Amino acid sequence: MEQISNPVTTYIKRLPRLMFGYFLYALGIALTVDANLGLAPWDVLHQGLSQTLGITFGTASIGVGIIIVALNVKLGERVGWGTIGNMIFIGVFLDLLFGSGLLPSLESVPFRVIQLFAGMYIIGLASYVYLGCGMGSGPRDGLMVALTKKTGKPVGLIRSGIELCVLVVGYFLGGSIGIGTVLTALGIGIAVQHVFKLVKFDVKGQKHRFVDEDLAWVRAK
Repeated sequence: MEQISNPVTTYIKRLPRLMFGYFLYALGIALTVDANLGLAPWDVLHQGLSQTLGITFGTASIGVGIIIVALNVKLGERVGWGTIGNMIFIGVFLDLLFGSGLLPSLESVPFRVIQLFAGMYIIGLASYVYLGCGMGSGPRDGLMVALTKKTGKPVGLIRSGIELCVLVVGYFLGGSIGIGTVLTALGIGIAVQHVFKLVKFDVKGQKHRFVDEDLAWVRAK
């Protein structure tokens, strides 16, 4: 993405794609939760918090996102408007989906496994849609990157350590774990990578614009 002289116009053009990406991401998460085979590590935490605090699943997701974004900033990681949108709108869409009554809630275990994998691939497609806007990555990915930079440890080790920690906390708060937890922990990364390969998306080559750049642009005006 080239340097933007007026970011407002560009962001308005990209907003529909960005929001569609958030909706798809929420749909993917909702399908994996509704499969009722055990939740992904972060969703175990969100469910545990929602049950413990008496809040909705989406509100728990937003609250965790706010804490992570604040931590990312403290660790020196740059934040994009897309990061902030990810923090808010995925949680909003999750509550809308869970309250819609449109999720399949299948009884057959084989079909629920298919639903789980469908959710993971939808998350992969959603990642391509919103990351392709060049407006910043999600809060949780930012935390992984920030801790990798700070510790100098391999990114795989950092990601596994983060997910193990949130899984343990979520479990003790009452979150659901099961075979789906293992499948999503191992499979989401593969699904995302597969989707990126299919659409020929080079995530490393994608350039992002960050909030601090836009604030500098406003001050310059």
